[in-house]
Amino acid sequence: MAALRQDASTRFDAVSISLHWLLAALIVVAFFVGLYMADLHFSPLRFRLFNWHKWLGMVVLALSIARLVWRAAGHAPPPLPPATPTWQRTAYRVTHLVFYLLFFAVPLLGWAYTSAVGVPVVWFGWLPLPDFVPVDKPFGEEVLKPLHGFASYALAAIVVLHVAAALKHQLIDRDHLLTRMWPSWPNRETP
Repeated sequence: MAALRQDASTRFDAVSISLHWLLAALIVVAFFVGLYMADLHFSPLRFRLFNWHKWLGMVVLALSIARLVWRAAGHAPPPLPPATPTWQRTAYRVTHLVFYLLFFAVPLLGWAYTSAVGVPVVWFGWLPLPDFVPVDKPFGEEVLKPLHGFASYALAAIVVLHVAAALKHQLIDRDHLLTRMWPSWPNRETP
């Protein structure tokens, strides 16, 4: 595919770019905090990490709502370049649909799990959130916890796929597609 110069009409707007990168960073941190804390024995560190993980999840949920509202307010992604193959357009649409589903499913399942096992979410230690589901420890442990874990791994897998596709476009195809979402990527033609 020929190199494409990205101009204002093919780039995401500054709010979309900011939300994208902020969500990306928070999701990665929340995932690795979740992995680390899961195998810790009961301790003050584990308790602190669980709280941080829940707080990050609630921030991801809030920013996902903000991102969806921003998009619904008329800030849709710019069109893909006309030369983009149909299968890549389809993959792009499906991947982003799954992203949005998981942006909501992962934190909501985590919130439901903690509510079911009777551990409230107190956002940043001062804002108690309502229980998302009634207390039912077996349901929380046997259903919601595994679902939260599965959805988290699915989100991690699609993040890896997304990053790989972006790097392929930038480094192999050299079509500068990554510049659509990069705040300060240099715009230059490939010779």
